[in-house]
Amino acid sequence: MSTMSPVSLTTENDIAIITIDHPPINATSHAVRLGIWDAIDQVNRDDAIRAAILICAGSTFIAGADVTEFGKPPIDPILPDLILKLEQSTKPLIAALHGNALGGGLEVALGCHYRIATATAKLGLPEVNLGLIPGAGGTVRLPRLIAVENAITMITGGKPFNTTTAHDFGLIDEIVDGDLRTAAIALAERIKNTPCPVALIDRAPVNAPDADAWDALIAGIGKKARGQDAPVIAARTIRAAVTGDARTALGLERENFIRLRDSDQSKALRHIFFAERSVAKLPELAGVAPRTIAEIGVIGGGIMGAGIATAALLAGYAVVMIERDDDACERGIANVRHHLGGSLKRGIITQSRHDQLLGDLVSSTDYATLADCDLVIEAVFEDMAVKHDVFAKLSAHCKSDAVLASNTSYLDIDAIATACTHPERVIGLHFFSPAHVMKLLEVVRTRLASPATLATALAFARRLGKIAVPCGVCDGFIGNRIMSAYRKHCEYMLEDGSLPSDIDRAMTNFGFPMGLFAMQDMAGLEISWATRKRLAPTRDPNERYVALGDYLCEMGRFGRKNGLGWYRYDEHGKASPDPVIDELVIAESAKKGIKRRPFSDAEIIETILSAMQAEGEKILAEGIAHSPDAIDVVMVNGYGFPRHKGGPMHLKKTA
Repeated sequence: MSTMSPVSLTTENDIAIITIDHPPINATSHAVRLGIWDAIDQVNRDDAIRAAILICAGSTFIAGADVTEFGKPPIDPILPDLILKLEQSTKPLIAALHGNALGGGLEVALGCHYRIATATAKLGLPEVNLGLIPGAGGTVRLPRLIAVENAITMITGGKPFNTTTAHDFGLIDEIVDGDLRTAAIALAERIKNTPCPVALIDRAPVNAPDADAWDALIAGIGKKARGQDAPVIAARTIRAAVTGDARTALGLERENFIRLRDSDQSKALRHIFFAERSVAKLPELAGVAPRTIAEIGVIGGGIMGAGIATAALLAGYAVVMIERDDDACERGIANVRHHLGGSLKRGIITQSRHDQLLGDLVSSTDYATLADCDLVIEAVFEDMAVKHDVFAKLSAHCKSDAVLASNTSYLDIDAIATACTHPERVIGLHFFSPAHVMKLLEVVRTRLASPATLATALAFARRLGKIAVPCGVCDGFIGNRIMSAYRKHCEYMLEDGSLPSDIDRAMTNFGFPMGLFAMQDMAGLEISWATRKRLAPTRDPNERYVALGDYLCEMGRFGRKNGLGWYRYDEHGKASPDPVIDELVIAESAKKGIKRRPFSDAEIIETILSAMQAEGEKILAEGIAHSPDAIDVVMVNGYGFPRHKGGPMHLKKTA
């Protein structure tokens, strides 16, 4: 092999060690595939070698395919052929896994005869997240190694599993606590004189469902997919692999993979995948070092403040929470304890970690307690006078280089910064509720914010595991501004002939998890009501205004919280259209002299998309968002825009 190959072959006695060193993720590029192919040939030719280990340098095993090769002519050896070659090896092969063994990486491991993994490794076939299915035998081999239903879960869900679950499934043979290479050599010594196990391609499926169970499984996957093709095609491909000939199934899998790879959905999903990873990379911050952050302050212990505090604790920060009185402090602590209890229940943290995190939280009514905080985030009532009062206190009590952030959803952060000494350290951190769960974080750059402040905010977002989207100051920033724009048009459609359930049905059929009016009910109708009242003095008197949302609040209908909003909710929280609201909507049309007409689902969606895209173009023209990708990332991750559509600006570009 060439010395330039990312794959090397060394021996330790009669054990061959094939090492992939292709940073950053050891992707299965052509050079890697060719290197492994040549190494296997050498292993099988050398009578002195009794067993071989496939291992990776760096922080991870093979974490997937080289997506830069998508759309290009395939170059031999292609991955499916390489995996068949691994299976046919005359010497036992051990895959030694650490970091992430994902997609093509896990398929390579399935081609080996044994699999061992470190305790912290993650294993998965996440191709559906890119609108694909496994394309190198994953749908055929996995259900011949583990129970078919578990294989379906892994492939159609796209979620990686930890080694404990993978071991329980039978996916790996051994969990390694010590050095991976040493453990792999020890296993090789134990099995080197035994025949190679039967290749997975030649095994029977494990615990295959009957025909009726298959139908139910695929129907359930289709319902959960909400219009995304890949999970359903993945399930059908697995079914064909389990019920038919394995080698024939490999061909079908490859056909389905290629068809999906070239689909609009996969292109959209790949678009948003790359957009999420590039949107926070600002050229002007090259070489700008973020400040070190160890202790976080949070002003307010309500729903949002407690969520932010929880997110910071889970990221390893010490947190000081400030509230107005002792009772509020107790409620704030209780809110955080509730959130951490949820993480404990879901197995995200252990009991000892839970107890430690609660110990890292301090609550006080005294702003002087913030003296050592490196970053303080305000999450109090949306009122400019209240915000100014908070920031004046922060200026008085925080150290001069502490970054001061506001979580406001709409208010002018430039104006908030005027209440603060050193306004260059003020930034917006607009979290989405629940803040410890939602991935999106709008990082709002004020007019005077320094590059170091922005770099610090983005580094903090990464530490929290958030998808940070930088944006400028305007009413509603990116997401809420676009939502306000399309909400207006939805309200116009109400007066012109639609009902709330018509619009929500069209949106969910398009792929949104819920419609606009159901979402408003969930958030609480009084929130947008307060915004409308705040903006009323400056509203253009010639602008069409729909007062239906105001009427609901005046009637005491605030949404799910009191069982009445745009919908009526039963004791289990199940929504149903309310004739009272339908009559109210129809009466408002009559009062304004509007002749109502029906709207098709397609017309409703076209109206919503056009409103989103038009507002997005304004946001770009004003420099609020630095790219169309930023808008797509916000709408997909914060507002339920269907991921497999790529975002409103992506749809506009590809229309």
